[in-house]
Amino acid sequence: NDGESVVKVAEDLGLNSKTLYHWVTMYKKAHNIPTRDVNVHSKESDNEELKRLRRENKILKQERDILKKAAAYFAKETL
Repeated sequence: NDGESVVKVAEDLGLNSKTLYHWVTMYKKAHNIPTRDVNVHSKESDNEELKRLRRENKILKQERDILKKAAAYFAKETL
């Protein structure tokens, strides 16, 4: 391990990170190398991630709408 995360390596290779995790796990099992459960170390579950992303998306949409209104307001002021 040279410090690169599986997620980063998967991105660099154009692979799904779960696929690469699976391959690494299979390799380790075949060569009797101890493995860790990947899901135990994840920062958030898929459900938590989905909730967080939905909240962020809602805020981003609100900010976008405010900026559109401000741009329209200032465009009128300059005319």
